[in-house]
Amino acid sequence: MSSYEKIYQSWKNNPQDFWQEAAREIHWFKECEEVLDETNAPLYQWFKGAKINTCYNAIDRHVIAGQGDITALIYDSAMTGQVRKYTYAEMQDHISKFAGVLNAKGVKKGDRVLLYMPMIPEAVIAMLACARIGAIHTVVFGGFASNELAKRIIDAEPKIIVSATCGLEPGRVIAYKPLLDEALAISKSTAKTIIVKRPECDAELIDGRDFYWEKLMKVATPVDCLELEATDPLYILYTSGTTGTPKGIVRDNGGHLVAMNWSMKNVYAMSPGDVYWAASDIGWVVGHSYIVYAPLVRGCTTILYEGKPVGTPDAGAFWRVIADHKVNALFVAPTAIRAIKREDPRGEFLNNYDISAFRTLFLAGERADPDTVKWSEKMVSVPVIDHWWQTETSWSICANFMGIEHLPVKYGSPSVPSPGYDVRIFSDEGEELGPKKLGNIVVKEPLPPGGMLGIWKDNQRCIETYFKEYPGFYLTGDAGHKDEDGYLYIMGRTDDVINVAGHRLSTGSMEEVLSNMPDVAECAVVGVADELKGQIPYGFIVLKSGTEKSQDDIITEAIQSVRTEIGAVASFKNAVIVKRLPKTRSGKILRRVMSSIAGKEDYKTPATLDDPMILDEISAALFS
Repeated sequence: MSSYEKIYQSWKNNPQDFWQEAAREIHWFKECEEVLDETNAPLYQWFKGAKINTCYNAIDRHVIAGQGDITALIYDSAMTGQVRKYTYAEMQDHISKFAGVLNAKGVKKGDRVLLYMPMIPEAVIAMLACARIGAIHTVVFGGFASNELAKRIIDAEPKIIVSATCGLEPGRVIAYKPLLDEALAISKSTAKTIIVKRPECDAELIDGRDFYWEKLMKVATPVDCLELEATDPLYILYTSGTTGTPKGIVRDNGGHLVAMNWSMKNVYAMSPGDVYWAASDIGWVVGHSYIVYAPLVRGCTTILYEGKPVGTPDAGAFWRVIADHKVNALFVAPTAIRAIKREDPRGEFLNNYDISAFRTLFLAGERADPDTVKWSEKMVSVPVIDHWWQTETSWSICANFMGIEHLPVKYGSPSVPSPGYDVRIFSDEGEELGPKKLGNIVVKEPLPPGGMLGIWKDNQRCIETYFKEYPGFYLTGDAGHKDEDGYLYIMGRTDDVINVAGHRLSTGSMEEVLSNMPDVAECAVVGVADELKGQIPYGFIVLKSGTEKSQDDIITEAIQSVRTEIGAVASFKNAVIVKRLPKTRSGKILRRVMSSIAGKEDYKTPATLDDPMILDEISAALFS
C-alpha cells in the first residue's frame, strides 16, 4: 500500500481514533468527553465537551511558544502599492484590542458581528477578534449590493457591523458606506457600525450609530481569549441557495481547527514558518479557511492580497507577489490562471521574477480543465494540484496529498478522497454506480471535522437540502464519476449534467474538448431548453489575444471537435464567440444565466455578478 492508502485505511478502520490523534496538535483548555456525538444525526458534532479557542490556537499559542517575532500576515495591495507586515505578537496586540472594542460595544459570546470589508488587515483582525470572545462572525463580500447585504443582515441579526469607507477596483473606488446605509434601512436593523477610514474615500457617519475604527482602537482595553465549547459556532457563511434565499452555513470551533491544521500539513505540505498564499477573498470560504484560519493555526505566514491576477498592473502580478514574499504555495481558482494565460500565453512576464522559493500551485473553486493545468505546469515547473471541496465542508473532499505522497496526476481529476470522506457515485434512484458511470457524487455520513454544523436558524432546510435524497449520505450537488483507481472526476453541478434526447451528458466533457483548441482561452458549455430533445448544448468561447483565425472557422472547428471527441449524440451545433464569460466575484461561471439568455427565458441578474454589462455582451453575441 502507498503512504496515502495506509493513512486513508487507518481512518476507515477507526475514524474516531484517527481524528482524536489529529486533535493532539491543537491546544485544548479541556479534552473532549466524546469524539463524535451522533445524537442529532445527520447533523453530527465533533469533540463534544471540549473547551477551546480558535484565536488562541491561531495567534496566542505561537506567541507563548516564543514565535511572536515571526511574520503572521503580509498585506500586499497592488491597488495602493502598499506592503505591510505583521508579526504574531503584533497581531495579538491588534486582535486583543479590537476584541476589547467589541466588548465595549456590548458584544458577548453568541452575538453576531457582520463584516462587510475589502481585503485589508482590519478584516482579518476583526474575524480573529470575534473568535477571541466567542462572537459569531459572518463575512459578506465587500461591495455586495445593498439588497443582498440586507438579506444577510436580516438573517444573522448582527449587533455590530464592521466595514470600511471603500473598496478598490482597477480604475474605480467603490464607496461602501452608502451601500451599507441602504442595507441597514432595508433591513430595519439597529446594529451599530465600526468603519475603517481609507484615504481614498470619506464617509458620513451618523452620530451614535457609526464609529471610526481608529478612534475606538486608541482607547481600547485588550481582552484575553474566552474558553469556548468545541461545538460553539465560529462563523456563519452565506452561500447561494436554489430558492434565492441565502443559506447560512454554520461552522464550529473544534472540528474546524482540527481540519484546518490537518489539511495544511497533509494536503498543502506546509510547515510552521512557510509562506502560504490563498489568492481569494475573505468573503468566500477559501478566504476563511486558507487566508485566515489554517495558515495561522499552522504557524505559517499568510498573504492578504488586494489586487487582480491581471490589470494590477499586468499579467505578472502573481509572479511578483510570489517573488517578493518568497511564497512556497499558491492556492487560486483556475479562472485566475486562465486570465493570466489569456494575457500572456507564453508566460513572458514570468521571466522578470525569481520564484525559486515556490513549491506547489493548488487549484480549486471550479473545475480545473486539463489545458489550464498543463499550461501551468509548463510555466511554473512545479507540481500543479487540483483539489475539490465546498463551502459546506471547509476543506478538501478530494485532493493530492502533498504532505503525504505526491500521487500521479490525472488531468481532469482532483485525485482521491481525503480521510474522513467516503465518496460514492449514485444514480438518481440511489443505486451505487461502478467506474466511469456518471452520477451524483455523495459522501457517507458523518461529514468529518470541519463539516458544517447546519444552516443558521434552519437546520430542517439543511437536512432537506443535503441529507434527505439519499438517507445516510451527504448530497454534494455535483455530478461526476470515478475511474478504476478511485480517482474522482467532477463534471459540474448536477444541473450542468444535461439530458439530450434521453442521453445524460456532461457539459464539462464538452468544455474539455473546446479548451484543448489552440485558440481558446476560456469556454463554457450550458444546456438550453429544446422542444425536441429536452436540452441541447450551447458553447460560449473566449479567444486568446492575437488569434488570427476567423471566428466562423473557429466555431466550425469547435462543433466538429465535440462531434469527433464525444459523438453526434451530444447534438453540439451551437457555439458563439464572446469577449468574456459572466462570473461571480469569486470567479465562478454563471452557467444558469447563460442558459436562460440563450433559451430566451426570464432571469434575474445575480447579485454576485462581477460586471452586469457582460450579460448584454452575451445577448449581442447570440442574437445580433
